[in-house]
Amino acid sequence: MLGGFATSADQTDEVAFVSDPSAEREQVLEKMRAFNGEPYFQIADEKLGLLSVFDDLKYDRADVDMISPAMRKHVVTKLGPLGFRQISGTVLEHVKADMRVHIPKFHALGASPFDITRYTDKRAQDYCLLTPTQVACQFIDHYILDDAVQRIEVLVEKHPINLLKLADYLEGKPKHRAFREVLGHIKLKQRIAVESEPLCRRRSLG
Repeated sequence: MLGGFATSADQTDEVAFVSDPSAEREQVLEKMRAFNGEPYFQIADEKLGLLSVFDDLKYDRADVDMISPAMRKHVVTKLGPLGFRQISGTVLEHVKADMRVHIPKFHALGASPFDITRYTDKRAQDYCLLTPTQVACQFIDHYILDDAVQRIEVLVEKHPINLLKLADYLEGKPKHRAFREVLGHIKLKQRIAVESEPLCRRRSLG
């Protein structure tokens, strides 16, 4: 009887261990952090769950701000060896880590880059894959001005953003009005980065 109880307890412990993906998730995140050393793909913000993939060095305000097939392919190629599998056109899943990477749908021409994650069913442990411009918009909406500026300064040194499009979609809310005052500062920081090594030699993924 005691032997049977012990076996049952061991099985319960094993089930509990298997059902807790936190250790697996931390291992996956550690591997994802290593991507920050490559030029095209990085964790942009762990707190907000944002991934950024390099878009381009120069932009026009009429450019469509979306993840291109080439950008998506690059990320899928990087995440595949970590255990992520594409379960739909917009979701990659790591089953053991109970973790997903969402690629939010591009809803319509003229949609605001500030709204890209609005309709994404993202859990706390999940991430969203965004363009650098969309990442910058999330910074503006979720952080106080000084913190948002600091994060965008770091972002544009590696992944430049479409400042023209971003400016076009700034609204009348206080955070957006405050950020409009520092657009010139961000533009200068980005221009210096784009004209300098190693960023000046980087090519778009397509």
